[in-house]
Amino acid sequence: MVAGWKHSKRVGDWLLLANAILLAVVLNQLAALYFFRLDLTEEKRFTIKAPTKELLAQLPEDVFVEVFLAGDLNPGFTRFQKAIAETLEEFRIYSRNRVKFVFTDPAQARSEQDRQEYFRYLAAKGVLPLPVFETKNGQRVEKIVFPGALISYAGQERGVMLFKANRSERPQEVLNQAIEGIEFELANAIQLLSADQVPTVGWVTGHDELDTLRSAGFRRALAEKYLVQDVSLARPGQLQAPAVLIVAKPRTAFSEGEKYHLDQFLMKGGRALFLLDRLEASMDSASREDYFAFPYELNLDDQLFRYGVRINPDLVQDRMAAPYPIVTSAVGGKPQITPMEWPFFPLVNVYANHPATRNMDAVVLRFASTVDTIRAAGVKKTPLLFTSPYARTLGAPVKVSVNDLRQAVQAEVFNQGPLPVGYLLEGTFTSLYKNRFAPKNVDPAGFREASVPTRMIVVADGDIARNEVNWRQGRAQPLGYDPVSEYTFANKDLLMNLVAYLVDAKGVINARTKEIKIRPLDKERINTERTYWQFLNLLLPWLLLVGVGVALAFWRKQNYSKF
Repeated sequence: MVAGWKHSKRVGDWLLLANAILLAVVLNQLAALYFFRLDLTEEKRFTIKAPTKELLAQLPEDVFVEVFLAGDLNPGFTRFQKAIAETLEEFRIYSRNRVKFVFTDPAQARSEQDRQEYFRYLAAKGVLPLPVFETKNGQRVEKIVFPGALISYAGQERGVMLFKANRSERPQEVLNQAIEGIEFELANAIQLLSADQVPTVGWVTGHDELDTLRSAGFRRALAEKYLVQDVSLARPGQLQAPAVLIVAKPRTAFSEGEKYHLDQFLMKGGRALFLLDRLEASMDSASREDYFAFPYELNLDDQLFRYGVRINPDLVQDRMAAPYPIVTSAVGGKPQITPMEWPFFPLVNVYANHPATRNMDAVVLRFASTVDTIRAAGVKKTPLLFTSPYARTLGAPVKVSVNDLRQAVQAEVFNQGPLPVGYLLEGTFTSLYKNRFAPKNVDPAGFREASVPTRMIVVADGDIARNEVNWRQGRAQPLGYDPVSEYTFANKDLLMNLVAYLVDAKGVINARTKEIKIRPLDKERINTERTYWQFLNLLLPWLLLVGVGVALAFWRKQNYSKF
């Protein structure tokens, strides 16, 4: 009887093994047919956004990514490197092995000369070096890292910086923001390289807008991603191609015919970025005591009002401001120049939680105004940019004089912020010319009194797109560069994100909404409960192992003792 039992048990074990193998084969076949990934993190930190998945799935050719963050890295950049590798691995999977990547240490050149030449080559491609300071053996050591990548596709190359974040945050948060932006930076570069058709961006001319030298930084950045063309609103035929129109700091009035053509461009689904000055203010006249800023007459107030916003006839002053050099004294007959915070140059570092503005560094504005919203049916209004809480407004006419910097600042009057200076409008807009006669010399054929769903952005500062100029060399400075503080603010990044959102609101820019939460340990609890948790972590695994062993031995004894 015992032998028969052993025989039947042996057969049962073999059948159990065969069933397990068969189940594994079936599951493997199903997994091959139905691909899926599970992300068990609370914020879905390893989940690729749907537009990125679609982009990767449709790649017709291979993409090669060479990441230059390698070598001897500190713990922070080691974590950053690991996050890049994890993201690229997800890219490889969703692209069905179209995306291939490798990590390279640029410092591993054969000689110092080769190393410097390689560094210059990477910088020319847009992968810039980043100095990192560490303390080793009591000494401060500087190390150069390249937190970027070179992406190759179909014979084209594009450099991309992966370390972008708000520098005003703490180091841990800066690193976290950079990790959050990895997917967008990589996917955006791949999209630009693999696009079959490049979108067209129209630059509106004819109203004394920013000239080519003053707008060179912005226009160059646009030309890297879009086809940029000058557009005259007086010629409606030029409005057929652009996906987005940019109106950058006009200073003369729009005619009714131009407003009509602009209105109909928007009604037909076109999008627009308005960068407008409400008051005529300039540093060229700010040294005078009798200089006052008065409103521009652009003839756009009624049109913006119909769409749902109003740029107020005021100027913003903010205690969080960019510096401006003024003469404070004279020593030995030579003037002493001191940079002082100029309240009319507010630093914007408060943004909406929106794909276009998330994790942005500070942006510098010059003579900005506030923006109010007006009730407009079918239009969703999202404030994007705010001043700091320590801001106020001055109604027109506004005295603008740098001599006021010599006076003591009354901190208590800067209490009106945060103030909105930029809005996103989305939805179905009503035409300015609904129930009105069309302007003279305008063909009203095809007139639309309501728009298809579209979007526009209004920023109450035209100088946000203006770069400084080195007049000695006759060259434009990078957009956002402040020659006084020698710091480059995020004006270019912000404007490029706004244009990207206008071009494709459901595209890869939504990857910028990815959030990775920081969960720091409670240092107070670590100090008070250290012994308890150390004891628990060391003893508990052994207790579990012993308990499982005892339970297993008891179970075997109970089941086999009767035989």
